[in-house]
Amino acid sequence: MEQKLRRNNTLGNNLKALRKAAGLTQVQAVAQLQLLGIDISREILSQTENGRYNVPVSLLKAFKQIYKVASYDQFFQGI
Repeated sequence: MEQKLRRNNTLGNNLKALRKAAGLTQVQAVAQLQLLGIDISREILSQTENGRYNVPVSLLKAFKQIYKVASYDQFFQGI
């Protein structure tokens, strides 16, 4: 029997909350990510925040920088 992975939106919800806490819209966050050399669109950011896109480590590192997050633990609260 094939098992399907359950979607866990907690990481996406945490990313969205951290973006909003940083005072950034999705468009502003994408612009800052692109300045860091991360090739991302607003659509991909939206999908990431909705739990439909896997988050590469390089993107987490960039989120930590632009959202001014002190610890990676904040990304994983509640997981």
